[in-house]
Amino acid sequence: MFIEPNFGSKHTSKKNETGWIEIICGSMFSGKTEELIRRLNRAKIANLKVEIFKPATETRFHVENVVSHDRKEIRSTPVQFANDILLLASDCDLVGIDEAQFFDEEIVDVSIKLANTGKRVIIAGLDMDYMARPFEPMNDLMAVAEFVTKTHAICMKCGSIASYTFRFNDSGKQVFLGEKDIYEARCRRCYNLGMKEKKKKR
Repeated sequence: MFIEPNFGSKHTSKKNETGWIEIICGSMFSGKTEELIRRLNRAKIANLKVEIFKPATETRFHVENVVSHDRKEIRSTPVQFANDILLLASDCDLVGIDEAQFFDEEIVDVSIKLANTGKRVIIAGLDMDYMARPFEPMNDLMAVAEFVTKTHAICMKCGSIASYTFRFNDSGKQVFLGEKDIYEARCRRCYNLGMKEKKKKR
C-alpha cells in the first residue's frame, strides 16, 4: 500500500513547499480509481483543499462523480481539455485526476505545472490499451512522476495476477467505453491465448 510521503517541517511554509506527481496505473478492474479515492479521502481528513477532475467523456457510472468499479465515489469536475484543469485548480493543495489516458497530450505539461506550483498531483489511468501497447499519455506521465504505483487485477480466466485488459469487441478503436460485457482483466498467458483465438476467427 502506498504511504503518503512526509517531507518534514521545512516544507510547511508556502515559500518552501514542494509539489510532486503520483501515478496509479494498471489494467481495468485493478482498483486504480479505488486507490485514487482512498488517497483523496485521506487528504481531506488532513484538511487539505482537494479538487478532482475527470474527462467529460467518462460517463459510464456518473456524469460528474468519479466512481470505482466497486461503487465507491467522490465528487469531481468533468472537463473537456486538460488545460481547463489549470484554471479550475489554482486555489487548492491537491489535484486528483482520473482516467488520464482519455485526456489530450497537454495533461503532461498541465501536471508538471501543477506540481511546480507546490501541489500534490495524483493521477489514475490505464497503462496499456487493449492491444497491450503503452496508453499515451500515461507513459509520459509515469516518466515525470516522483511515485508510480502499479495495481493488479485478478485474471478472469484463470485467477492469476492480471496486468492486461482483454477486449471482446474488435472495432479497432483504441478508446471504446465499456465494462465486463466488453472487457476482461487477464494475465499475460490468458491475454495472449485470447488474442490468438481472435486472430483465428477473422
